[in-house]
Amino acid sequence: MTASRIQDQREDVRFRVLRLLQDNPEYSQRDIAQALGVSLGAVNFCLNALAEKGHVKVKNFRAADNKLRYAYLLTPKGASEKAALTARFLKRKLREFEALKAEIEALRDEHQDDADILLDLKIRD
Repeated sequence: MTASRIQDQREDVRFRVLRLLQDNPEYSQRDIAQALGVSLGAVNFCLNALAEKGHVKVKNFRAADNKLRYAYLLTPKGASEKAALTARFLKRKLREFEALKAEIEALRDEHQDDADILLDLKIRD
C-alpha cells in the first residue's frame, strides 16, 4: 500500500470520527469503533491526536449507571477541520466514482462483443 493510500485511510477515519462525534459526543471509544468498523486502538490513537491538536475537547461526565465517562466535544477548530476533511473526502470519493464509472463502461464495451457473438450462435442453432 502506498504512503498516499495510507494517508487517505487515516484522513477518512479522522473525518468519520469527527462526523460521528458531532452528533454523539457521549459515545465511548468502543461505541465509535463499532459504529465505524475500525479497531478500538485506532479510535484511541485518533482521539488522542484530535485532542492534542485541539480539535476535540475531552470532558468527564457521570452516566446513568453512575459510572464516570468521557464526552468528546468538537471545538471550533475541530469543526473547521471537519469542514476541510469533508471537502477533501468528497473530492476523493468523486474521483473514485468517476474512475469506477469509466471501468464499468469499459467492461460493458468489452463484453458487449461477447454478448453479440453468443447471440449470433444462438440464432444459428
